[in-house]
Amino acid sequence: MNYKNTAREIFTAAFQSVLPAQLINESVRFDGQSLRIQEHEYLIPAQSRIFIFGSGKASVAMANVLYQILSDRITGGMMLASDPGRDIGPIRVLESSHPVPTQKTLDATNQLIAAMSDLSDKDFFIYLLSGGSSAIVEKPISPITLDDFQHTTSLLLRSGAPIDEMNIVRKHLSMVKGGRLVQLSSGTGLVLVLSDVIGDDLSTIGSALLYKDDSTYQDTVTILNKYDLMQKVPANVLAVIDQGLARQIPETPKTTHSNIIHHIIGNNYTALIRAQEKANQLGLPAHIMTSRLDGEAREAAKAITAIGKEIHISGNPFSPPVCLIFGGETTVTVRGKGKGGRNQELCLSALNEFRSMAFLTILSAGTDGIDGQCDAAGTAADCETFWKAQELQLNIDEYLAANDSYNFFKKTNDLIMTGPTGTNVGDITLMIIHE
Repeated sequence: MNYKNTAREIFTAAFQSVLPAQLINESVRFDGQSLRIQEHEYLIPAQSRIFIFGSGKASVAMANVLYQILSDRITGGMMLASDPGRDIGPIRVLESSHPVPTQKTLDATNQLIAAMSDLSDKDFFIYLLSGGSSAIVEKPISPITLDDFQHTTSLLLRSGAPIDEMNIVRKHLSMVKGGRLVQLSSGTGLVLVLSDVIGDDLSTIGSALLYKDDSTYQDTVTILNKYDLMQKVPANVLAVIDQGLARQIPETPKTTHSNIIHHIIGNNYTALIRAQEKANQLGLPAHIMTSRLDGEAREAAKAITAIGKEIHISGNPFSPPVCLIFGGETTVTVRGKGKGGRNQELCLSALNEFRSMAFLTILSAGTDGIDGQCDAAGTAADCETFWKAQELQLNIDEYLAANDSYNFFKKTNDLIMTGPTGTNVGDITLMIIHE
């Protein structure tokens, strides 16, 4: 059995199980007045206008299916996405940017604010929220400029900070994050969430555009100090933080809006369950280890590889052959100038641990099809990868030092190239221990 191919089959089945079309069709029913979301039912008066808004990597795909369900009841709406496509009936689709905001982001966000501000208290809206919204929807607090925000975002992305800490900082520099967007609208709404965040924390997903935020400006200072960024962020960013600390700028809302209800329709665990099912179908016993894998990718790789070695040597806690399934999102503290992402870095670090051991195969990839700022979803590796690298005279330590995992695996022909999948529920890591 080619276990790298097996791992690829399992990963494909997993991300396909959380494609927006399937999740919306499973979660939403509408009979003209009664809207059913999972087990919850909402009555929408015939005279109420219905609007569809949304943002993130999966928002357009979600909107396409929702439009088929609600059809002529939809008055209008707006989607913000980095890969926009055509308008969906009366729903406008605007281009934004990811992972660093651009002028397109500001322009699209201003239009979203205007559209949501026009809603009356008799209007009803559904907001489709998915991963990537933290970058795709943005309007910095004055005097922060676009350049200031871009620089701060880039610093955070390279710092190794996890997504929840990154989003705390972004929420306190933004006019729309941390529940501030909901303050601009009078409509009643539902938020359908495709979660890419460990633990499905609604205050972190999409930086809580329509939810409450318990973090503070003081937390922002703590995080910037933690990653040695206080002396690196622009002066305008520091000015806004100082105003927030002095209460010259209101804190983010600390209570949920009574007219807004959130529903999580898919998450990382949904994909992990499908991965387990697919492994079993392929004749491989499988166990979900966690959906909360986080921390530095290199450290996660060491722990996962150690478990694999233990299983091979002692048969504990499982006997080989077996597939271990991990979900979550690790981070990388970028020090080199190479190309890659957290999943590729995790696999390269694991390969450096098991090297020529013939009983281990690892795969790690993002369900969105994008790992870091490159065109690969992730990669897979085994002892054949190691021997190919030896043949090509590729030094693993040098590629790790340069954070250049993409070019390493490109040369060994192990990159996973799905293209953008249209969904995003975080990452999936597979460790197969075989005899």
